[in-house]
Amino acid sequence: MTTLELDRPAAPAPAAARSPRQTHVVADDGTRIFYKDWGAGQPIVFSHGWPLTADAWDAQMVFFAQHGFRVIAHDRRSHGRSDQTWAGNDMDTYADDLARLIETLDLREAVLVGHSTGGGEVTRYIGRHGTERVAKVVLVGAVPPLMVKTDANPGGLPIEVFDSIRKGTLESRSQFFKDLAVPFYGYNRPGAQLSEGVRDSFWLQGMMGGLKGQLDCIHEFSEVDYTEDLKRIDRPTLILHGDDDQIVPIGASALTSAKLVPGAELKIYPGGDHGLPTTQAEAFNADVLRFIQA
Repeated sequence: MTTLELDRPAAPAPAAARSPRQTHVVADDGTRIFYKDWGAGQPIVFSHGWPLTADAWDAQMVFFAQHGFRVIAHDRRSHGRSDQTWAGNDMDTYADDLARLIETLDLREAVLVGHSTGGGEVTRYIGRHGTERVAKVVLVGAVPPLMVKTDANPGGLPIEVFDSIRKGTLESRSQFFKDLAVPFYGYNRPGAQLSEGVRDSFWLQGMMGGLKGQLDCIHEFSEVDYTEDLKRIDRPTLILHGDDDQIVPIGASALTSAKLVPGAELKIYPGGDHGLPTTQAEAFNADVLRFIQA
């Protein structure tokens, strides 16, 4: 450092920088849950999809922090930088972990945003913990109400689809994640240009997680019924979904959820894939911002 630099008065630090924030909360069973906490203002809490991490929300976190919001995103247990647990990899526990995060940070008037499996997590959080701390809800490419095909849910996907995901994850996780990224972001559609960077990021985030927890989570996003949880949502809700989502088909998910959540707003992205927050970040961010500010 030069003499000139030593003599120059330091610029005042932003308010958020003056109060260092922790990077983990501890769940009821002692599991450490990693989170990122940026900016200041009304809180927006992001829940990621399988097998990703909080990093999947970076484009949203920067955008909304720049627009005057406090943004928080966590790694689900057994994903990313959170502890890898043998037990407790179930949606009730995920929802309780989210509650611990929200309560530890004393978040109020929070906007909860859940993508894919994260949509199930947000929905189950409300089913178990209510909406006292919640202002609005955003579900994008979300798995509720139920993904698997049953007699009562004939529009769902056959159980064999999820068995193949289990098999691929168990037997060749690294290659399976590389392959899965292609339909996840719609790169297998005519005219689509594959981004190796996005594919590498998907693979890296997936490989950061614990195999046991990721295997357990497949059951949670495919065979758990969120119907009653959806009915408990009593806050303004925006449901976003691509009509070409190859991972969570729109018929048994968003179109049904929009009928179960009172007053829900449904926005369909024509030709949209499962990874909307990444592949259509500009439009997605603008839609969510309008909804929050309305």
